[in-house]
Amino acid sequence: MTSWIYQRNLGQYILAGVLAFFIPGNSAVANIEPTSTAIPVIIEETETGWQLLRDGKPYFVQGAGGDGDISKLAAIGANSLRTWGADDIGPTLDAAHAAGLSVTVGIWLGHERHGFDYNNEAQVTAQLDYVREKVLEYRDHPALLIWALGNEMEGFEQGDNPKIWAVVNDAAKLVKSLDPHHPTMTVTAEIGGERVRYVHEVCDAIDIHGINSYGGAPSLPERLEAAGATKPYILTEFGGRGTWEVATTEWGAPYEPTSTEKAAHYALSYQHAVLDQPGRALGGYAFTWGYKVEGTATWFGMLLPDGSTLASADKMQAFWTGEAPTIAAPTISEIRVEETVEGRVFEPGESYVFTIESDDSVAVEWGLYPETGEYLTGGDYRPAPVRLDGAFNETEAATATLTTPEEPGYYRVIAIARGSKGKSATTSYPLKVKGEVGSVQFPVYVYEDGFEGMPWAPSGWMGTTDALTLDPHSTRNVKTGDRSLRIRYESKFGWAAVAWQHPANDWGEVEGGFDLTGARKLELWARGEYGGERVKFGVGLIGEDMPFPDSTIAEIKNIELTDQWTRYEIPLRRRDLSQIKTGFVFALEGRSSPVTFYLDRIRYVR
Repeated sequence: MTSWIYQRNLGQYILAGVLAFFIPGNSAVANIEPTSTAIPVIIEETETGWQLLRDGKPYFVQGAGGDGDISKLAAIGANSLRTWGADDIGPTLDAAHAAGLSVTVGIWLGHERHGFDYNNEAQVTAQLDYVREKVLEYRDHPALLIWALGNEMEGFEQGDNPKIWAVVNDAAKLVKSLDPHHPTMTVTAEIGGERVRYVHEVCDAIDIHGINSYGGAPSLPERLEAAGATKPYILTEFGGRGTWEVATTEWGAPYEPTSTEKAAHYALSYQHAVLDQPGRALGGYAFTWGYKVEGTATWFGMLLPDGSTLASADKMQAFWTGEAPTIAAPTISEIRVEETVEGRVFEPGESYVFTIESDDSVAVEWGLYPETGEYLTGGDYRPAPVRLDGAFNETEAATATLTTPEEPGYYRVIAIARGSKGKSATTSYPLKVKGEVGSVQFPVYVYEDGFEGMPWAPSGWMGTTDALTLDPHSTRNVKTGDRSLRIRYESKFGWAAVAWQHPANDWGEVEGGFDLTGARKLELWARGEYGGERVKFGVGLIGEDMPFPDSTIAEIKNIELTDQWTRYEIPLRRRDLSQIKTGFVFALEGRSSPVTFYLDRIRYVR
């Protein structure tokens, strides 16, 4: 049943005689003439199935989502770009249009795991207002192709919360009332649970089912048919197998496919789930045209941070243009260790020889990184792990010697083969260094002039993380040293928090942390941008219900910052500090204007 709350809000925006819904299968979509700049897009049902028409001509989506170079995406044959959000995307739309690309504009809908409450009238109203604002802002742009309402907002369980789907459908109705010239789509995490039923039977204002599918993409058409799907679909995310779809080490670290293996899965997915489904699939968006830390530093992405392309981009270019690139990305093998190592568990401070096989005449970059430890992020932002200096001998060859760290823990070797013309390949190897958690020398820093070299990593992002940014190198407001940590939260509702963790991204499932026995307090300096910002600071977060908890949890709450630097202390006397896995945590809530504050010199002292 559709809530009266949503219907009431819809009524605020629908004027008599203006509402003209597009009904799938009917190419006569509205009685409103498009503006001089908008390019009308419709879905037409023919004898052979569904077809997308843009400006009256058949249009098949061949694109990618991401924030990489748009002109470079166009150069390899793409015709479309996908976004997940609609904030400040005017320049993106302009750049896409200039490059000859259309854009599926995503309008983000809140996730319950980020703190959005679909039972909260104020939050739902604000979200509907946001949808209206973005549609009015961009509906006339000539690059606009489709409105994508939400991305995996149903969560990762059964996807059967009727309140979420009521909001999705009402948002789609609102979009149609404001812009009847572009179709609506909603994007789900695969198609399990009740997703197909809700998208097809409940969301009558949704024209297209967007589906994010990785390891399951090659079997997607058969599974859709078995589920009774009738609407056209777009494969909105696809790539290599996900971190949740591969084998793992004994401590849960996934074995990452090489970039060569990932590219083969891109091709298999696109061929069967998109090209082999005329009349059902309207196209696809590869994931991701850019670089993204999720699971590992190299798991997802068609590009590397320096803009070099991987074999997945070559595969898509061959599909989109009909011709493979003249110069291809290097092929690469799994990493092999010359010495016998049982279960990938290495001795500390010892040397081992690592080898890969790749194309001739490529330079190879070797690096050792702390293991992220978190592999089911749901796409949430994660900071890049910091490369550990001095782990590998200086080499650009296919064989290199690793000297393992003295510090016990979980690590990952990443090798990048560099070919010509900006083409690269990647492979990785998870490993464990033996040993027990040791004590440390005081003072122990959580933050000082950056995150590099600090014992804990700010990897535990919680709440509405898409509205949160951390700048560890701010020079605008500095208490000590050269830099301070700037935190900004731009959502009007919800909350956000970040925990400094060891190992990175661990929530108590593996051993780690530090023995801080003898510390008397954690001290830090903080100030607000304007004053009045309310925050909470803490030490420890993981409870006794987890196998490897924090040995203590302490916090100071209801802090109201001023615009001047102030020192805060978390007393730790007489507490068990033998295993501090969460070295520091802050939390805040949204308000009508963005919340910005600064931290500096966070440390444990005697």
